[in-house]
Amino acid sequence: MTAQYVLFLVFGVILYVIVTDANVAKAFDYVLKLVNTNIRKEVWWLKNNPANPVVKYMMYRKNLKLAKELRAKINKHLEAKE
Repeated sequence: MTAQYVLFLVFGVILYVIVTDANVAKAFDYVLKLVNTNIRKEVWWLKNNPANPVVKYMMYRKNLKLAKELRAKINKHLEAKE
């Protein structure tokens, strides 16, 4: 129970400072937005990092499909010339 009281006291002091001073509230809001942005950046990087094997596979499949489409267009164009 002692740890709970200590945490309650710490959060109570932080809440008191935020409520009493507008600049602290703005800073707290800024820090929360900064943390949110950094988390979103890390998630984006995990989803799009070419070193990730899942992303490599998805890029491979996408490029393979594009290559097949381009090869079909090239063959169609060459047949039309003949």
